[in-house]
Amino acid sequence: MSEFKVVSFKIGNEEYAMDIMKIDSIVEVDKITKISKAPDFVEGIMDFRGIVIPVISGAKKFSFSSKEESNREKSNRAIVINTKEKKVAILVDEVKEVLSLSQENLEEPPDEISSDSNKYISAIANMDGRMIIVLDVDKILTEKEAIDLSNIKKV
Repeated sequence: MSEFKVVSFKIGNEEYAMDIMKIDSIVEVDKITKISKAPDFVEGIMDFRGIVIPVISGAKKFSFSSKEESNREKSNRAIVINTKEKKVAILVDEVKEVLSLSQENLEEPPDEISSDSNKYISAIANMDGRMIIVLDVDKILTEKEAIDLSNIKKV
């Protein structure tokens, strides 16, 4: 049975994972430059090894309402991913561990959560009583969001 490796991380009380082969780096974010007219889940932009990349709030993009987000402490840990469109940093609360997942650990997302707004959920891993939401890195940004991010400007 084939296995693949993922990096698991937490946003709030929820645990997520992404294919390790789509992750460029896990970094501490020192400075985020705010940008005008960005989607609400975009915190701004940052310098990553000499290139400017967008910084996305994982809490706003994946799980929390703005009310829940305002009660959380701001994170300075980000996972830099390679989407099909570009490199993007996603702010997370905690990077947990590298896991090996096999098909027997994975379930299709229930129909009730399989909508256009969260089509980036590729599977749910059920491991030792842990429910881990497995994300499809290439579907995290919609086509419109990728275009919007390409058009953002510094304030």
